[in-house]
Amino acid sequence: MAEPLGGPETAKRLDLRLVPVVMVTWSAALVGGFIDAVWSALLAGALGLMGTAFLVVGRRRRPSGVRARTLFATLALACVLGAAVAVHCAVTAGNRENGPLSQALAADEGVVIHILVTGSPTPAPAPGHSSDERWIVTASLIDLTSKGSEVRGRADIVVTGGAGWQKVRAGQSVRTTGTLNQVRDGQSESALLSASSDPIVTGTGFDVRQTAADIRKRFVSAAEWLPPDAAGLLPGMVTGDTSALPESLETAMKTTGMTHLTAVSGANCSLILGGFIVMARYFRWARPAAGAFAACGLVSFVIMVGPDPSVLRAAVMGTVGLVALTGGLRGRSLTFLCLATTVLLLLDPAMAANVGFLLSVLATLGIVLLATRMASWIPAWVPRWLAAGVAVPLSAQLLCGPVIVALQPQFTSFALIANVVAGPLVAPITVFGTIAVPLATLLPWLAVVPVAVAGTCAGLVAAVAQLFAGLPGAALPWAEGPVGIVAMVLSSLVTLLAVWMALHPAHVMRHVMRLHGAVMVLLERCVSRRHGRLESCKETSGRNHLWLLPITPGPRASRRTPSVGGMPHRPPSS
Repeated sequence: MAEPLGGPETAKRLDLRLVPVVMVTWSAALVGGFIDAVWSALLAGALGLMGTAFLVVGRRRRPSGVRARTLFATLALACVLGAAVAVHCAVTAGNRENGPLSQALAADEGVVIHILVTGSPTPAPAPGHSSDERWIVTASLIDLTSKGSEVRGRADIVVTGGAGWQKVRAGQSVRTTGTLNQVRDGQSESALLSASSDPIVTGTGFDVRQTAADIRKRFVSAAEWLPPDAAGLLPGMVTGDTSALPESLETAMKTTGMTHLTAVSGANCSLILGGFIVMARYFRWARPAAGAFAACGLVSFVIMVGPDPSVLRAAVMGTVGLVALTGGLRGRSLTFLCLATTVLLLLDPAMAANVGFLLSVLATLGIVLLATRMASWIPAWVPRWLAAGVAVPLSAQLLCGPVIVALQPQFTSFALIANVVAGPLVAPITVFGTIAVPLATLLPWLAVVPVAVAGTCAGLVAAVAQLFAGLPGAALPWAEGPVGIVAMVLSSLVTLLAVWMALHPAHVMRHVMRLHGAVMVLLERCVSRRHGRLESCKETSGRNHLWLLPITPGPRASRRTPSVGGMPHRPPSS
């Protein structure tokens, strides 16, 4: 959780001790998702040996080398956690290679499968140019029949099917037929099922995820009376449900770099967590009781919107920050981010290859590292809310830019100003929208007021996106591949330098004068060594400087000069 922008935390040094831990665990998770189980086990063993070696060397250091001992302890912890992540990857790869679905995958034949639905259906692009609807849903294996033999076991699968899969619900057990295929490298599921028939429901059980999905659908219905753009954007900004988002508005949000507003992110979780804490402190609850109340509210919010990687990251960060708050710790934003990232990678190493998770971490890192400093650069007469509104989106965009152009090679010219204009509207949308979600289920008539307030703000956000998306040059082409990534990194660095120079003219002039003096000293030394000293001279030599002018074409004038007696003097002839 970031500190207040421009506060005293800007002057404190960053705690970098957990940065090696994140780097090692992320690298182990990323590598482990693309190698076999044996190699993952070897990687875990190598990291374990390295961690033991660092620990032994650190304990043998003399008491005077406290920093060295701390460094070795940090490296040992990084290796141990990296080994744990590699073990997780090895277990996942082992289940995929030798699990209950391995023989059916090798046979490459049709199967009859009985599964338990664990997620809500999401639309997927149809293969080729087909207009048929395709849906994706996650499930777990109950039993499978292939070549007349039945197999039972535990395995996670991803199902793709036709329009019949749109109506399945989490908690239902269904039977269907299809073909099992290999998943992409880096995925945690064991197989991909291409369903060839509609699902047949064999049982229905209670699942909290389905209850949350029903709540989200009722919230979408409660916002249908709003204008189309507001009705589609409001559920996306509050619960992450973009099923009613118009295609034109979705395109405008992409063009203006505001796509992150259509999904629940860390900002939403921070607002929810802060709202619950303020509410608890208003009733003068003790700090532990307020922390427990806020934690329950945050967990309820995460369950309602679903375990998206960015939401999970924000929820874990909120929990860590909550523990630090109840324990009296402050000023550890980077430590919180590193700890949250490490915990998420330990729970699900497949997040290492998730682009959304990467963008979420980079955005938070930009806010932690740059936003507080940028806000402190802005003059004191500028309101702090305006300084924060400019510093937060700019810092997040600077770090996320290289990844975004790698996915979509274009430059969104008005992304910063569009996010700054829409920024103040995010808080009322999140607060009033979250209040309206349970009311839409329990007391629909009472949800009209918060839906109207949140919907009005959502309509303004949509108008901002449409306005800037319609301006000339809103989306400019950008180079693809490594060239585009390097160019965006350099552009981010130049932008950061330009912002600093614009807000520190006195410092810039001081540095320019110092550079000018250094250049003059260097030139003086170089010239004095070769041709004497280089000094300014006010006195003229009296020589005629007209000889420096170019010679004009034409007949040359006579060079005869008058003699003493007045007669012209002729030069002696040869």
